[in-house]
Amino acid sequence: MSAGLSQEQLANLCDLDRTYIGGIERGERNPALKNIYRLAKALDVSLSNLFESI
Repeated sequence: MSAGLSQEQLANLCDLDRTYIGGIERGERNPALKNIYRLAKALDVSLSNLFESI
């Protein structure tokens, strides 16, 4: 999935730290469900759509 956002832009939309977003992207962090929800909301996708390919 590509929304064309930088890590900083996504972090600002989610009210999360940019380094946290980077850690998730690199597989170094496991986000809590509330942060997954924030990411889905910022990306304008449903949680079910986000998890669909897993």
